[in-house]
Amino acid sequence: MEAILKVLGFIWNLPEELIEPIEFLPDFLKDAMIDSISLIPFLFIIFVLIEIIERYYTKKRHLFVFWIKKVGPLFGALLASLPQCGFSVIASTVYTRRLLTRGTLVAVYLATSDEAIPVLIANPQKAYIILPIILIKIIIAIIVGYIVDWVITYNAKEPVIEHKHEEIEGCCHHHIVKDARKRDFWLHPLKHTLNIFLFIFIISVALAFLLSRSGSEEAFAKYCLMNSPLQPLMASLVGLIPNCAISVMLSILFIKNTISFGSLVAGLCTSGGLGILVLLRRNGDKKDTFIILSTLVIIGTIVGLILQYNVLNINGFFNLLGLKL
Repeated sequence: MEAILKVLGFIWNLPEELIEPIEFLPDFLKDAMIDSISLIPFLFIIFVLIEIIERYYTKKRHLFVFWIKKVGPLFGALLASLPQCGFSVIASTVYTRRLLTRGTLVAVYLATSDEAIPVLIANPQKAYIILPIILIKIIIAIIVGYIVDWVITYNAKEPVIEHKHEEIEGCCHHHIVKDARKRDFWLHPLKHTLNIFLFIFIISVALAFLLSRSGSEEAFAKYCLMNSPLQPLMASLVGLIPNCAISVMLSILFIKNTISFGSLVAGLCTSGGLGILVLLRRNGDKKDTFIILSTLVIIGTIVGLILQYNVLNINGFFNLLGLKL
C-alpha cells in the first residue's frame, strides 16, 4: 500500500515539477495546466471502470426496463446514481414510448451522476463530498418521483413509435454495442479522458485568469453570487444544458470555492446528461417536456437553498458521519 501511495504521489506531483520551472508562462496558466494534467491518469482509471459498467448493463438493459417499469422511482433512482449517463438515455427513450411514468423519469434525472463524480474522485481534497451528494440525490429522487406520479395528473400525448433499431449512447456520444472489441475498453475511456481533460483545462484556464484579475477566491466568489439565494437557481438552470461539460464546470467551481455545496447539488439535480437531449428531441408533447424540466429546476433550486442555508440541519447529520459540507 505504501508503494502504491508513493507512485500516486509521484504521478500527482510530476506535472508541477515539469511546468513550474517554465518561466515564460503566466502563473494563472501554470496553475490551470498543473491542476488539469494531474487528473489525467486518475480520470482514465475511473472511465475504464465506467466503461465496464456501461458494457455490462447494456447487455442487461432488458432487465433494467423490466424492473424500472415495475418498481418505478425507487429502482430508477438507485440505478441512475451509478456514475454513467446511459441510464438517463435509456429511461428517456423508454419514456417517450410511454412505457415509464413521469415520476420515474424525473427520479432518474435527479439521481443521475454525470461527469461530476469522476472529477471529484480525481480531486482527493474534495472526494469526501461524493457520498453526501449521492445520498441526497437518491433520497430526493425517490421522494419527488413518487410525488410527481401522485400529484401531476397531466396525461402526455401518446407517441408515434418508429420501429427501428436504436443504439444506446454512452457519454461523449459513442455507441455502446453488445459485442465490443477488446480495444474499445481502453479506446473509449481514453477518448472520454481527453474530452473531460479538455473541458477541465478550458474551464480551469478561464477561472484561473478571472481569479488573477479579481485578486482572491473570495472576491471572485462574490461575483458568482456566493451565498446569494439566486446562486442555486442559476446553477439549476445551467444544469439543464445537456452537455457533460456543465457538470464538470459545476464541480470545478465548487472545488475552487466559487459556488456553495447547495448550488453544486442544485446544478447536478437538473443535470440529466444526454437523457435530457433525448427527451427534447423525441418527446412529441412539448407541454409534458416543459412540466418535467420545470419540476427539475424547482426541486433543484429548493434543495440547493435548503443545503446552502442548512434549513433542516443536514450539515449536522453529515458532521456526525465525519463529513463537513
